[in-house]
Amino acid sequence: MASKLQTKTIKEYEKKGYYVINLSVTNKAGIPDLLCLKDGCKPLFIECKEVNDTVKPLQLYRQKELISLGFESIILQAEK
Repeated sequence: MASKLQTKTIKEYEKKGYYVINLSVTNKAGIPDLLCLKDGCKPLFIECKEVNDTVKPLQLYRQKELISLGFESIILQAEK
């Protein structure tokens, strides 16, 4: 189930013309929540964190891994 931040982020990026996929179940633990695709842009992975949620070491590892493969990867933290 998508969090409030995920739902907001999906809508925001779809308005920007991205095709957004929620990666709720994958074969890679720690993979970011969302994959945003747009013609002419690098694939963008987004990890969404609610106010009291923290980034786990495996999630940081996956972010670095994705960036090393030439993708964009960001972490969004919900505001209080």
